[in-house]
Amino acid sequence: MTSCDDEAVSGRGQAVRQQSGGRNAGMAVDGFELAYDRAGSGPAVVLLHGWPGDRTDYRDLVPLLPDCDVVVPDLRGFGHSGKHVADPVEQYSSAAQARSVAELITSLGLIRPVVVGYDIGSRIAQTLAQSRPDLVRALVISPPLPGVGARIFGPGPLREFWYQQFHRLPLSEALVDGKPDAVREYLRHFWEHWSGPDFSVTDEHLDHLVSVYGPPGAFTASVQWYRAGAGTAARAAAETTPAPGDRLATPAAVLWPEYDPLFPREWSDRIGEFFSDARLRFVDGAGHYAPLEYPAVLAEEIHRFLT
Repeated sequence: MTSCDDEAVSGRGQAVRQQSGGRNAGMAVDGFELAYDRAGSGPAVVLLHGWPGDRTDYRDLVPLLPDCDVVVPDLRGFGHSGKHVADPVEQYSSAAQARSVAELITSLGLIRPVVVGYDIGSRIAQTLAQSRPDLVRALVISPPLPGVGARIFGPGPLREFWYQQFHRLPLSEALVDGKPDAVREYLRHFWEHWSGPDFSVTDEHLDHLVSVYGPPGAFTASVQWYRAGAGTAARAAAETTPAPGDRLATPAAVLWPEYDPLFPREWSDRIGEFFSDARLRFVDGAGHYAPLEYPAVLAEEIHRFLT
């Protein structure tokens, strides 16, 4: 068996400052400056956050991986990474985000990391593994997953996915962007509604989210993902089942929580049609925010791929 301490990874990015025992840095990647944290040493692990979050979503998971070389970026358009005014399809789609992650992996010299993602980070991880399987050892992901199909157009799901169409309207900018009080209440809704019964967003966390989503242009940059047509509602309309040879072959652990209002457990029934080597694990008692609601489960699955 191989523990995280048994592999060395070279090519570290230049550290800007020390923070909580890790190294916080930035790097020019595919035309964007990506901010990231790096901590530990050993086999590589890359953690991809969701909306409406940033790299601090993984603050409880990183300490559980001290024997790994953990890189946690702010995705383009989020946190302290670049927020360019650009064509969403070209620069903020899942393919564009995956390009950034791929270049970060190669620039830092990471050797086939385990890539972890939830929410949009899950989509980006899947796109990365599909487009650059040579870079990814394994995936540890939670919804969204393919296989939703026409079920998303039922009355229940439509009540949940309204925000994805709203984000594509200029009205969302007019009502939310650059207005810290509006940002706070808007993001509070999603953090409270999507989480499980045992999780509550703190005022401190909301303060942080307002600091990165509240400045003019920041909220708009974060919703470019949806304007690129990368949201589940847009993707489900065009979803087709791949041929067996085109299924995603990277080994994957799929973690499906009990209380995610966006992705009911019955939507996990088609994973085998899209993945050729995926293992499904239900996580009881948890909601949408994987790294903050069940970080120990994520750590267990990461280590499973490294031993």
